[in-house]
Amino acid sequence: MRIGVDAMGGDFAPEATVLGAIQAHREVHSEVRIVLIGNESQIHEILLREGVSSSNFDIVGTTQVINMGDHPTKAFQQKPDSSLAVGFGMLANGDLDGFASAGSTGAMLVGAMYTIKPIPGIIRPGIASFLPISETKTGLLIDSGLNPDASPDVLYQYALLGSIYAKEVFGVTSPTVGLLNIGEEADKGNLVAKSTHQMLKEATSIRFIGNIEANRIFDEDSADVLVCDGFTGNIVLKEAEGFYTLLQRRGISDTFFERFNFEHYGGTPLLGVNAPVIIGHGVSNANAIKNMILQTQKVISAGLVVKIKEALS
Repeated sequence: MRIGVDAMGGDFAPEATVLGAIQAHREVHSEVRIVLIGNESQIHEILLREGVSSSNFDIVGTTQVINMGDHPTKAFQQKPDSSLAVGFGMLANGDLDGFASAGSTGAMLVGAMYTIKPIPGIIRPGIASFLPISETKTGLLIDSGLNPDASPDVLYQYALLGSIYAKEVFGVTSPTVGLLNIGEEADKGNLVAKSTHQMLKEATSIRFIGNIEANRIFDEDSADVLVCDGFTGNIVLKEAEGFYTLLQRRGISDTFFERFNFEHYGGTPLLGVNAPVIIGHGVSNANAIKNMILQTQKVISAGLVVKIKEALS
């Protein structure tokens, strides 16, 4: 298994990405090879400083970097030797089994859509984010920012994608699916929500439990997979992150609330594309990068892309 890591992606790259890769190397399975893609001299310098042999990694040198402020589509075209573009090229050619980056989310989406492309039949890929439900249960929120305007057909596919992920990666035998809405009744919400509810209610391939109001997201019996458009999902995700920051600011420590720390998850999967892609947070430190790589390993090991293609067929 070969996991590609954009060594130049993120606000603290390449320092955080290389240090995170060093930590991940100690925890990944023995057959996993981490491929660091980026400025070769800087990568070697950090490894040498940390007393880590370069032979522990495959290093692919690049000369360009796509920055956070770059226009995603233009940057991907104008910087073909960037770590992000090279990484996606390797993924498309089969030289990597998965690719992870804490760099520009927009450029990651452009790279995925134009190189590995969506799985046939997928209308729009979605970003899935993790929501702690209890000390032991983790829910999946999809979409959390990619598609602010989503049709009922797209939301139906999100329910299917989320269910497959929860089953294959989280190990949930029969994942429940809820539709985030302003009321539990079937006739609540806008036209998209009402139409989606009807489609999910009639679906036989998922276990739909109805509408979920925002104040029930963190109930123990809440859905394993929470479906919504990217506009709503991103607001929910950012509010959860803000609440965690508020608790930290007030010096409140709790084992459950600590699960809201994004570092523990590392990155969010882009579901519906032809190869495993994990998108990390731009402010990722070494610990977050480590977990981003470990998350990529889980997705690859689960054979998630194959399972999604089988479900669509």
